[in-house]
Amino acid sequence: MNLIEAWWAMKAQLPVLPIEGIGAKYIYPLFVGLIVLEYIRARELYDLKESWAGFVMGSIATVIRVVVNVFEISLYILLFTWSAPLRESLLGYTSLGWAWYVWVICLVLDDHNFYWHHRLCHNVRILWAAHLPHHSGRMFNLTVSIRNGWFISFFKPIYWLWMPLVGFEPIMIATCLIVNAFYQFFLHSQLIPSLGWYEKVFNTPYVHVVHHSSNTEYLDRNHGGILVIWDRIYGTWQDPLPGVEPRYGISHDPDTYSPVTHNLFEYREIWRDVRRAPGLRNKLMYIFGPPGWSHDGSSLTSRELQQSLQEQSATEPVTAPA
Repeated sequence: MNLIEAWWAMKAQLPVLPIEGIGAKYIYPLFVGLIVLEYIRARELYDLKESWAGFVMGSIATVIRVVVNVFEISLYILLFTWSAPLRESLLGYTSLGWAWYVWVICLVLDDHNFYWHHRLCHNVRILWAAHLPHHSGRMFNLTVSIRNGWFISFFKPIYWLWMPLVGFEPIMIATCLIVNAFYQFFLHSQLIPSLGWYEKVFNTPYVHVVHHSSNTEYLDRNHGGILVIWDRIYGTWQDPLPGVEPRYGISHDPDTYSPVTHNLFEYREIWRDVRRAPGLRNKLMYIFGPPGWSHDGSSLTSRELQQSLQEQSATEPVTAPA
């Protein structure tokens, strides 16, 4: 079987997503314009070599995403069609339809899916290896929004498979995914101040800075996409702390601009740790445990680092002001 011909045949059978045309004509040119404007306004926030590496990463990730997207939507359609008789017999409907409130519900649930996808990417090392390129940039600017890993698209759809089963239209699911991705572009800038009441519900660049900071206080916080309510509900919310200057990048930086290295080196680190680990349990923990976990205490997880910081702060003497 010719895989390219099979892909084109599958793509030809999929309905057209109107939002893709809007993105190509209006949204993507807007993104490019905003990156240029941010660079002109704040060149000190840019390392052009790193930005170029991020652009290469994002371009390849986009090509991979386009290829995988055809299989993803086809799978949604397959699950939606296969489960329709079951929904009709048990729930009395075959589809949730296209009403405006169904769109709102779908968008909210899509964001909930994204929260758990994103959170697990920070808490399961093999998933972190795929997500890490998005965080490995040492500068924080709008180019980070397109700095995506090459392998994340292969498992991300898993979190959305339940939605066609309960009756959400596949094209609606795909559209909400794109809307969420568009919204998140604007989160990667240091030039936007706090938006006050708005960020009590919605994600903003001011609070997303926390998520991209490698400071111990900020590790594995603020995972939300459009909404921040999930972090507040599930206990992963962190306000920006006065006096804590964000440090960007990752703790074990590969010290290179190579897009290939940034996408592969954590897998190499996992393999190294698995080879030297004693016992099956330890080997599995290096794959499926949290990043930083070690069997001998040579490295610490984010939770262990934060606990150590809290204990250190509790034991430090309080000096009276002069």
